[in-house]
Amino acid sequence: MQSTVAQAKDNSSKAMHWTIVFIAMLSLMISNGMIFTGITAFDSAILADFPEWSRGDLKLRELITLIGVGILAPLFGILIDKVGVKILMIVGCLVLIPSYFAYGYVENLRDIYILHVFLSIVMVSCGLNVGVILVSNWFVKNRGTAIGIAILGTSLGGAILAPLFGHWLSIGISWRQGFQYASAIPFALLVLTILLVKSKPSETGRKPYGTELYSQQSRDDLSKHGLDYKDAIRTRSFWSITLIAMCTFYTLMGLQANLVLHLQDLGFDILSASAGLSTLFIPALVGKLIFGVFADKLEGKKLLYGNMVMMLIGLFALIASDASTVLYSVALIGFAWGGFYTLLQLNAVNNFGLKASGKILGTITILDALGGGLGIYLTGVIFDVYGSYHYAFVIYAVLCSIALVLISQVKKHV
Repeated sequence: MQSTVAQAKDNSSKAMHWTIVFIAMLSLMISNGMIFTGITAFDSAILADFPEWSRGDLKLRELITLIGVGILAPLFGILIDKVGVKILMIVGCLVLIPSYFAYGYVENLRDIYILHVFLSIVMVSCGLNVGVILVSNWFVKNRGTAIGIAILGTSLGGAILAPLFGHWLSIGISWRQGFQYASAIPFALLVLTILLVKSKPSETGRKPYGTELYSQQSRDDLSKHGLDYKDAIRTRSFWSITLIAMCTFYTLMGLQANLVLHLQDLGFDILSASAGLSTLFIPALVGKLIFGVFADKLEGKKLLYGNMVMMLIGLFALIASDASTVLYSVALIGFAWGGFYTLLQLNAVNNFGLKASGKILGTITILDALGGGLGIYLTGVIFDVYGSYHYAFVIYAVLCSIALVLISQVKKHV
């Protein structure tokens, strides 16, 4: 009888751990999907209503968001360590709902730019850093798998929300109505966060999954394990990870934010072009899951090297592609990026520990956010100047080549 009760408690505990992973995944799907990927489905409709705006003018909005993320990330990194992630996730939802609704009433670029300042608050409140730290607090064993599943959310946003919004436009719903309808989506995340999320397992009387891998003094609270912030930022690994993130975020954020417009330039209609984002994000979803599992079984940097080489092959194919081949190159880039994205986050946590993870990830976010924002904006500007994305894609390949070299400088410190 006692063994049956103990087994039931163990199953309940495991269910709670994986529930946290699901909510982290949903948070990333909604925050990334609504702010950076799904929103791009509306771009051609917005530009049609405001023909005086260039693509660079419109894409400046994401640069503003990501500059805001870079500025706010260190502060919110401190808040993650001080107050936990639950409160921040609630704040993010409460900002996203009215911001998206107000998007349906914009009349000029200034309105859009102001709203994207608020959306930067959403990204640091319930975006990547919060999701990774939440899951890492709950897992030791299978942490790579858990983070990989959670990060699937960033791909699901592009795979689900962009085609959904494109479908709305194809059946006659205006982009203004679309924003207003979509503003209801974060309400589900808000409810789940309030009811189910705990920042650490100790708040529920549980322990991180797989604590037997740690010494007794570290089992109760993984947040005490790792390097101090000042020690972490003195390492070559920290700055290498930061620059790798900057180069790769420039590439992927620039590509995903301009992909719908690029596909329409190649002759795709709005529904097909929006669905084209699924060709980027569904393979990314698969890559995140597969390489998250592999990361729990394989040590070293071979996976990082392999993913980056695959990504470069996809980028060179993209440079040479036309309408008949473009989606093949996009799919390969997505698959490689999905794995690399998961492995990079896992390295940032595993190489330095959780002791100062909020500050460490917050600082890394400053440059990767700047890189991503510049990627989105400058890709649009390059199109305005040359009437083509060719040179933008060449820049992507150069930056990823630099990232490939920098992988050699990443080492484990805990």
